[in-house]
Amino acid sequence: MGLLLGSTGCRTPTICQTADRPAAVSWERRVEKELPLLGHRNWIVVADSAYPAQISPGVEVIYTGEKALPVIEKVLELVDRAPHVGPVVYLDAELDHVPEAQAKGIGHYREKLAKLLADQKVVRLPHEELIARLDEAGKTFRVLVLKTDLTLPYTSVFLRLDCGYWTPEAEQQLRRAMKNRP
Repeated sequence: MGLLLGSTGCRTPTICQTADRPAAVSWERRVEKELPLLGHRNWIVVADSAYPAQISPGVEVIYTGEKALPVIEKVLELVDRAPHVGPVVYLDAELDHVPEAQAKGIGHYREKLAKLLADQKVVRLPHEELIARLDEAGKTFRVLVLKTDLTLPYTSVFLRLDCGYWTPEAEQQLRRAMKNRP
């Protein structure tokens, strides 16, 4: 069972309900249930344990109680199975520069993460820029943060959902065609 945080204010790991939210389910079931509602411009973040609880109204945090790599793998699998969305993967630019001497296990994590993301286009941005993007997105769109037990810095994986059946190239072609026709 995950622990829901954020707008619910609930702190009980097994039951978390309000008048508008039924009892909590596992984080996996929650993502499966929410994914059909999410679309382009929504985000799913698999975060390390020190990830901050954000106060933007659209940001919701779910504590998974699990290790990060299996959560990342499951989220990528669920998004891959969804025909309406696809992920644009963002990583903290700092991740590549964290030394093993200061964060034991970071090299192993980077290696395993690279394998998980081998088929993905990955964009690296400074951590503060990614947090700012989530803050901004959370004002208008849903951001689902799955907080894990990982205790290594700059290891969060940010998935900005994009349309799964309409590519950026198709959008550019459409816009050019619209511009060229009165």
